[in-house]
Amino acid sequence: MTQQNPKDWKTYDQFAYGIDTNRLPLTQALDGSSHTIHFDDGRTLSLAFSGQSVEWSDGGQSGKDTVEVVTVAPDTYFIEIAYAGKPLEAETVIINTATRRALSILSIVRPKEETVGEPQVGQIFRPGVLAGGVASGFVPAESRDLIGLRAHFTYSPNHVYEHTYLSSQRYAWQCLVGVQRGHGDVDLATTYKFAEGQYVFTFREFKIPVASTFFYNFDDLRSTGKFLGINGQGAIQNSNAGAFIRKASATFYLPGQDPV
Repeated sequence: MTQQNPKDWKTYDQFAYGIDTNRLPLTQALDGSSHTIHFDDGRTLSLAFSGQSVEWSDGGQSGKDTVEVVTVAPDTYFIEIAYAGKPLEAETVIINTATRRALSILSIVRPKEETVGEPQVGQIFRPGVLAGGVASGFVPAESRDLIGLRAHFTYSPNHVYEHTYLSSQRYAWQCLVGVQRGHGDVDLATTYKFAEGQYVFTFREFKIPVASTFFYNFDDLRSTGKFLGINGQGAIQNSNAGAFIRKASATFYLPGQDPV
């Protein structure tokens, strides 16, 4: 039996409108540069930046597509690539040009019939390093650091959400201000620590086909991210987002009673 969403549940495009108001601006810092990333699973991705375009090669494939770059921390860039030839996919690549560390998050809209009982939009995570030098510093890896944190995210005057990080696999959200006010849910989540005070937080929703990738900089209390999913008209939509972060509280667990 198909599970029905609650009454007045909003579609992706209804809640996403304006959610990029507090996003950090785009940068041209990588314009004219080229970078090759060797990922731990053997994949190699080469990127050459020119304005709002990037020429890429990935194994036997290559192309030129639209790119957006945001500086999210010193020497650290949030790179969003929308592949015109692969409309069901969008890739976020985080790189630090000083430490040469990298992390790719590939979001994929999958056929609904293949994802019964799980979110329709899946994600693949690939840590890696930039070629041409010796990598240093923290190695990006899955993290439990956010468990127990409750924080508020202000994306715009009309978009305020509360996040509670429940475990290494799930988080809870509720809308405090906006068209989703009063709505909330518990969804699948994955967190990677990228560097000290820097995390890549992702989640995949059950009730609507959408997944998100965010970079948290807790030194600046800023969040930069995107959503990929299916909007109310059935079209694929890749939307920017960004917020100011306010830490609200934290829960501390007794030994042996901490979440998974």
